[in-house]
Amino acid sequence: MAANAIDQTRRMLSLVTYLRERPGAHVADVARAFGITEDELISDLDVLPMCGTSFRGGDLLDIDTDGDRIWWHNPDDVAAPLRLAADEATALLVAARAVATLPGLRESDREALLRATAKLEAAAGEAAGASSRLSVTFESEGGVFAEVDRAISERRRLWVRYYSPARDELTEREVDPIRLFAVGHTYMEAWCRLSEARRTFRLDRVVEIRILDEHAAPPELELRDLSEGLVQPSADDPEVVVEVGPGGRWVAEYYPHDRADELPDGGLRVTLRTPDPASLRRLALRLGSDGRIVAPQELADNARTAAAAALAAYDGE
Repeated sequence: MAANAIDQTRRMLSLVTYLRERPGAHVADVARAFGITEDELISDLDVLPMCGTSFRGGDLLDIDTDGDRIWWHNPDDVAAPLRLAADEATALLVAARAVATLPGLRESDREALLRATAKLEAAAGEAAGASSRLSVTFESEGGVFAEVDRAISERRRLWVRYYSPARDELTEREVDPIRLFAVGHTYMEAWCRLSEARRTFRLDRVVEIRILDEHAAPPELELRDLSEGLVQPSADDPEVVVEVGPGGRWVAEYYPHDRADELPDGGLRVTLRTPDPASLRRLALRLGSDGRIVAPQELADNARTAAAAALAAYDGE
């Protein structure tokens, strides 16, 4: 079972101390020590260089790897006493208080965070007073995150009511959660008992969720490599051709595609593959006069019908 998001954060904090004490550590040895795969370790190492001791972007962790060994080039700089400007102290205090209220946080971690926050407040002086007048409200998916995180930790099945925008419908299903991950939005990867297949669910589209008493038992699956993004079309997926005008050129940047040919008017003819062509109907409606689906013909007709129905609804109003 994949580690949940909070366990991953804890692991990465431990990783900083571990690497400081072992300069030039071998990737295989570190992965073995933390009980993760080398790919998971490399993924952690890709995040660490974006962390540091300054909100302005200075003093970041200068950590890199050649695939065999791991090098930390500025451990002494990061270990220097931390001095925060007023705006940095305010941002850190607001973030700390917000995280302390996050559902799914272990009580021991919450208590440790509150103790650290109290020490920071004492050191921050007037900045602490300013931060107390600010607050952060998490998205509504926070409660869903907590339930999924708990189900993963306890290896229990979930019941969810889920909204599918591609089909504009609500479905109820039982799933065995596998992991949480974030690619722009937060997602749950799970084994769906309704479709008997692996499925990905965006947390902000979960309308209702409930932890069941049944033990979660997803089949042994190789975790997908998400380094290239959430949507990774297969060569076996159906081909769709979309023509867009100059105002729709963003489609080629947003959607993975096989090719994008220039058109005389400054637009593009984009050829892409998707396991669910019907999901592109919403793309056609969004493009409006800036684009149209060319092939397959059935999908083009479907999009045209949906656009006519939408226009008729507005006329009716």
